[in-house]
Amino acid sequence: MGAGHGHGHGHGVTAGAANSRRLAAVLAMMLAVAVVQVLGAALSGSLALLADAGHTVTDSFGVALALAAVWVAARPATNRSTFGYQRAEILAAAVNALVLFVLCAFIVVEAVERLQRPADVSGAGMVVVAAVGLVVNVGALFVLRSGARESLNVKGAYLEVVGDALASVGVIAGGAVVWFTGWTRVDTLVSLGIAAIIVPRAWALLREAVHILLEAAPKDMDLAEVRDHLLGHPAVLDVHDLHAWTITSGVPVMSAHVVVAEEHLGDSGRMLDELHACLTGHFDVEHSTLQLEPPGHAEHEGARHA
Repeated sequence: MGAGHGHGHGHGVTAGAANSRRLAAVLAMMLAVAVVQVLGAALSGSLALLADAGHTVTDSFGVALALAAVWVAARPATNRSTFGYQRAEILAAAVNALVLFVLCAFIVVEAVERLQRPADVSGAGMVVVAAVGLVVNVGALFVLRSGARESLNVKGAYLEVVGDALASVGVIAGGAVVWFTGWTRVDTLVSLGIAAIIVPRAWALLREAVHILLEAAPKDMDLAEVRDHLLGHPAVLDVHDLHAWTITSGVPVMSAHVVVAEEHLGDSGRMLDELHACLTGHFDVEHSTLQLEPPGHAEHEGARHA
């Protein structure tokens, strides 16, 4: 009866895989900056610089996770993992967000301690080291900018670098204040500012990853509009059990039961091609599974959804 006729692109290449070289280049850049920042923090005694160094190390870990996720996601589908391992990219994005939350907690605890017991800080050292980090971070942002629009996994790495670049700006400003005024508590305040920058970005990333992991409908897809388009076909009488979700960034999928007038079921192949063309053209859903069924069939299907 035309059931199970699915159209779709191969799931072997994801948006994250297409940006693996960018991720690798950014990882090398960030590891180099992390080494400089850790040494600079040790020499200057700056908590803000140490927080920035910790952020960079965390970013490096996040990008390494992203690369590992791209490799795992590129593995072919199996009989047990029918969509392959593309969801690994989303899991990595969620882990990145959680690691950022842990980093923020560390910064806040250390900052509170410093406010109670101020430490000697080298303003000049803060400015020089943070400036080096800023230059490299800006370069990394240009490398990742286009990929962040295509892959949630790459977007996670991009947001981490954005946060680190903003943190470097804050450290430079704080270092200048320490350098010219000797007010070392500004170093601690900058640390808290870094945490304030990171938290909302990490929350947005985690929320988007959870949205996909819960198999919610893609944010840019209105299922009522999808149903109306399918019902617009002259042979379609009803649409039920309509579901849409996202496997990984850029890979939305959909399934539905489509009730068709009896006289049109004999030409199910043409109907399926027309319906899939509608879904692909209007909603950018290239992988969909439609079950064509005669009127009254739904009464024998058991549990039903919208």
